[in-house]
Amino acid sequence: MPQIASLTAPVSAKDRFALIELLIDAVDDGAAVGFVPPLSEGEAGAFWDKAFADLAHRTILVARDEVGRVLGAVQLILSPWPSMQHRAEIAKLLVHSDHRRQGLGRALMLAAETEAKRLGRTLLTLDARRGDPVVDLYGSLGFRQVGVIPRYARNGQGVLEDNVVFYKELG
Repeated sequence: MPQIASLTAPVSAKDRFALIELLIDAVDDGAAVGFVPPLSEGEAGAFWDKAFADLAHRTILVARDEVGRVLGAVQLILSPWPSMQHRAEIAKLLVHSDHRRQGLGRALMLAAETEAKRLGRTLLTLDARRGDPVVDLYGSLGFRQVGVIPRYARNGQGVLEDNVVFYKELG
């Protein structure tokens, strides 16, 4: 099983490039992660640069194979507000298309939960496009569906699709 660890600042140019490639691969394969294809390297790089600049309020977990290649990533975004120090949002679960359906998404999610607990977070939230396979993954991990927001975001063909909102209380 791949090794999962948090990125730390400063993020290397090699990791930045690998994460850009991972995001482009996911978007090109139809992932609902806020972008539509074709995603340029510049746009993907700008996204990651903003995420790296916010490492004080987010954890980026990266899964690597035995030679260090990035196979997947997930983000744990910590609420900065004093009244919400108990919660975090899971965002941008990405697994390279060559490595899907092998348990990597589950491993990244479990690592994110472990990190959330370590940081004293007891409530996780996330969302996903209705009908995506990841919806079943989240349910199998104990996330509870709150509801569906209709016509939430456009897909690559410009069609508005529904979004499912989830939460999980950590013990």
